[in-house]
Amino acid sequence: MNVCYNPFMPREYPEFPIASVGVIVVERGKVLLVQRGKEPSRGRWTIPGGVVELGETVHEAAKRELMEECGIEVEIGRLIAAFDSIVRDADGRVRFHYVILDMLGARTGGEVRAGGDVMDARWVGVDDLQSLDVLPGAANLARQVLADS
Repeated sequence: MNVCYNPFMPREYPEFPIASVGVIVVERGKVLLVQRGKEPSRGRWTIPGGVVELGETVHEAAKRELMEECGIEVEIGRLIAAFDSIVRDADGRVRFHYVILDMLGARTGGEVRAGGDVMDARWVGVDDLQSLDVLPGAANLARQVLADS
């Protein structure tokens, strides 16, 4: 399924929250993170994922996003977290609001490479989290998942 972004549905200053997915992939004691190429949080590291497009299930969106952003195929596992990412401007207006469903994923094919709207993609261990500018929620979730694996 190749679904394009609808320019009439703004992501910045939206009228309602936007459904999104994240996929936590763990291999050899490391978690896959991406460096964001767009706002919000451009340049910061986080869990790969993105917006659920119209007509997609959350699992389809998760698989598509991992292929676009990281070049890998994944099998989607269980839901492990759900949260709101809300960014306000200086006047207090909601600039971005995403409802994010984070799921476990297992790589089934491909090699990690940065693609789509990310600047970099790499496997990160617990010790590496402090040296990168990782979003706090992503760092906490990565630590939790790595501790459980």
